Amino acid sequence: MAGKFSEQEAKEKLESSSRKVTDKDVERVLEKERDIEEKVQKSGSLRQYFNVVKSMYGLVKAYWRGEYREIPWFTIAAIVTALLYVFNPLDVLPDVIPFLGLTDDALILAVCLKLVQQDLNDFEDWQAEHDQAPKPD
Repeated sequence: MAGKFSEQEAKEKLESSSRKVTDKDVERVLEKERDIEEKVQKSGSLRQYFNVVKSMYGLVKAYWRGEYREIPWFTIAAIVTALLYVFNPLDVLPDVIPFLGLTDDALILAVCLKLVQQDLNDFEDWQAEHDQAPKPD
């Protein structure tokens, strides 16, 4: 793969891996939330996705708790796949390769965002309404 990972390859990897996501994968990504967010926040090429990753986590958590289910499973699976990919230091381009190691992680996040953007926007709208709803005493 000589240092190149195309958007099409990222999309194919994301889609094929998403078809294999299980409940265990969802649990694993939820367990690794702090580690993944820290990696994204501290990595130059990933830092721009920090707020997106936080929103993705909000969606996965709300889905997992049964609070928000108006979403296709593929969206949850794609997000879980992307987050686990970012967590894995030995992906297509190992993270230890200077200047290139995190570019595939950033590309996976970008492609995932393209695929799930509308569902993520819908969730954020739902969340904003949900957060403004009066709380029972």
